[in-house]
Amino acid sequence: MKTQYYTATSLDGFIATEDDGLDWLLQLGEPTDSSYPGFIAGVGALAMGSRTYEWLLQHSAEIAAQTGSPWPYSLPAWVFTSRALRSAPGADIRFARGPVAHAFDDIRRAAAGKNIWVVGGGDLAGQFFDAGLLDELIVQVAPVTLGRGKPLFPRRLAAPPLRLTAVSRMGSGMVELRYDLPASAGRGPV
Repeated sequence: MKTQYYTATSLDGFIATEDDGLDWLLQLGEPTDSSYPGFIAGVGALAMGSRTYEWLLQHSAEIAAQTGSPWPYSLPAWVFTSRALRSAPGADIRFARGPVAHAFDDIRRAAAGKNIWVVGGGDLAGQFFDAGLLDELIVQVAPVTLGRGKPLFPRRLAAPPLRLTAVSRMGSGMVELRYDLPASAGRGPV
């Protein structure tokens, strides 16, 4: 079991525009044309920030048109938030407050030996990193630049560096990079 931050980023390191827009990414193709189908088959539970969750709720009509359901996941999902949010109809949503480490055992049990996907955003992935609970980064780099936006991983991680484990070309313009986090990186008190 691994805790994985699987995401897409612009070439200049942003996962969304300043207003949480993803049009730049959605123009680049279907998730089924990527490693996503194999990746999601190995996932047992999700963790996401409130903005990612709200984006999914706001775009439920488009998601339903593509997937047949307004909520795209059949897995239990923990939404980390400091605000009261409505629940997605028909989804197994669990709202969590406070440090990610406090909810981690519950997430791990729900994953039942499968991986945990930190869906987004970058700050939540950073919180998992800070708690020593992030094992792998899987980043799909898109051939676009945004200039500004929501950063991929708003943490300094320089020494020791990440360990590159795989590089894959996706279509005519994207590349997927897989990194293991060094054992000593981000392993603060839990």
